[in-house]
Amino acid sequence: MMNVDWNRVRAEFPILQQQVNGKPLVYFDNAASSQKPRAVIDAISHYYERDNANVHRGLHELSSRATDAYEGARAKLAAYLGAESADDIIFTRGTTEAINLVANTWGAKNLKADDVILLTELEHHSNLVPWQMLAERTGARLRFVPVTDDGTLAFEPSLLDGVKLFAFTHISNSMGTINPAADFCRIARAAGAVTLVDGAQSVGHIPVNVRELGCDFYAFSGHKMCAPTGSGGLYGRQELLRAMPPWHGGGEMIVSVTYERATYKQPPARFEAGTPNIAGAAGLGAAVDYIESLGRDAIFSHDSALAEQAIAVLREIPGIRVLGPDGARGALASFHAEWVHPHDLTTYANEHGLALRGGHHCNQPLMRKLKLPGTTRASFYFYNTSAEVERMGEILRAARKFFDA
Repeated sequence: MMNVDWNRVRAEFPILQQQVNGKPLVYFDNAASSQKPRAVIDAISHYYERDNANVHRGLHELSSRATDAYEGARAKLAAYLGAESADDIIFTRGTTEAINLVANTWGAKNLKADDVILLTELEHHSNLVPWQMLAERTGARLRFVPVTDDGTLAFEPSLLDGVKLFAFTHISNSMGTINPAADFCRIARAAGAVTLVDGAQSVGHIPVNVRELGCDFYAFSGHKMCAPTGSGGLYGRQELLRAMPPWHGGGEMIVSVTYERATYKQPPARFEAGTPNIAGAAGLGAAVDYIESLGRDAIFSHDSALAEQAIAVLREIPGIRVLGPDGARGALASFHAEWVHPHDLTTYANEHGLALRGGHHCNQPLMRKLKLPGTTRASFYFYNTSAEVERMGEILRAARKFFDA
């Protein structure tokens, strides 16, 4: 593992060099969206200042450079995720669109009445609502892996009986649970089920190799890994991608069109109709380069240390219940303060320069199961510091005196 000067890294994020309400900004909302380093911002600016043109369609210099940046980012993502080929990567607006793409193509073609879709009780709405919608259209049924009190899943192989698709989160955005994705995929494949991994919280934080995971699909967002909003993608096994129908129709995804019918390109072009988010792809490619320059093992070690420190700080404050497993977890600490609603607490924190997230975190069914109105979540990334975690503790202790007086 390489040694990283994290203070130098932090200085490369312009947005962090500011004050909020007269206090130094402490940004602990990284599970919602990460900040962007100067290298990513420069890549976007470079595209618009030097290379702005449409991709694939032009023979002029600007189009050629734009295409190189766009397809170069696809190749970087393929290597980053351990895919066999760049053709395994489809650009999307993020995890949500990637999952909807699978639901509306593979799912609509392969699922029928009484087929079973297995999900977990940890799922973000993005990996729940698309399957609910598909089940309503096809008559398929949803089944759920139960979550235990400590935030881990009570998975049993028997839950895969009759399952056509098993879709699950790699790292829970509410509990911080790191699911054994490779084990889940291996067991599911033996049972004849296709697997989709929601990688929104894992793609920028831990080493990910889709072939080692053994998943059929892996969905991810760029904005959670230092890339622009509206960027991200889907990894899919070519065998499945080639059998999937298009989702959107339009330019660039066709081989030939008559007034009556069209024939379609092979993946990934088949799923990328219209003018894409070229600047977003350029920024995403730069984000991959940036994260790789730090090393994902080093990032995970740094983030894990902050999460462990935060949990220790939180548990020293009376009336706070920390959610999630005691062992290894993702880079977040989600908690419930019995003396204040999460929205009021995050509002108080903001007045002191601390950005937390309060609410249901797009996990409404999970919050109902936990009998909570929501939680407060502190989530970390490699540009955060131990001193900031201590600052959070100071603010929360002051908040308890304020609300619990």
